[in-house]
Amino acid sequence: MSKKNLSQKLQKVLANQGLGSRRTMEKWISEGRIRVNGEVATLGDRVEDDDTIQVDGRTLSQKKTRHRHLLYNKPAGEICSRDDPEGRPSVYRKLPKLRSQRWISIGRLDFNTSGLLLFTTDGALANKLMHPSTGIDREYAVRVLGHVSDKALQNMRDGVMLEDGVAKFTDIQKSPESDGANQWYYVVLMEGKNREVRRLWESQGLTVSRLKRVRFGSFFVPSSVKVGRFVELEKPEIDDLYELTKIEESSGDP
Repeated sequence: MSKKNLSQKLQKVLANQGLGSRRTMEKWISEGRIRVNGEVATLGDRVEDDDTIQVDGRTLSQKKTRHRHLLYNKPAGEICSRDDPEGRPSVYRKLPKLRSQRWISIGRLDFNTSGLLLFTTDGALANKLMHPSTGIDREYAVRVLGHVSDKALQNMRDGVMLEDGVAKFTDIQKSPESDGANQWYYVVLMEGKNREVRRLWESQGLTVSRLKRVRFGSFFVPSSVKVGRFVELEKPEIDDLYELTKIEESSGDP
């Protein structure tokens, strides 16, 4: 096999090191923060194992990285960004500290949404899991204020035009816990547009008073992981995580 066939896209190598998503790495390359063999890198560059890569002047080791993955039970009242001008608490403040890697959130939950949130240091994995083409189910428990008509439910199953395109639930089930004005539903969708669950209900004149993600693909929050706590995934769970994307651990598409 020739050396050329062993080369990989620069942004893939950087993402696999846990520095961030491929999109973020492409931005860093465009900003001139990356050098390869002493030269400022450009988008489209490919690298090999013996190339020297520098990020902000620091030499990056290309040794195979052992990635870490965890499941966090997010409380309402935390943001999924590292920094916030308003000073609101971030989900990252409770995660284990890393020396040469970076936690990447697999999707986001908005400030007032609680529940299951996955993190990884594998940028290629995160990128694949978040891509709409992967078609991973996301299930939410939703408390809705007001009368929910059969017509409204059917509209949300068929698809509703929102400002950023058509959105719909692939499944809606009423919870037996519903009582009086508090109507609880379990809804499933296959992508994660900003505030998509809330906006779908709002399109039918209904208000979501509580929202919790209860499932991502085959992952649920274990009863032992209380709100505000996390658990590191074990080997069988990590295998399941990679199986959702059909990519091999610590690798990605070239």
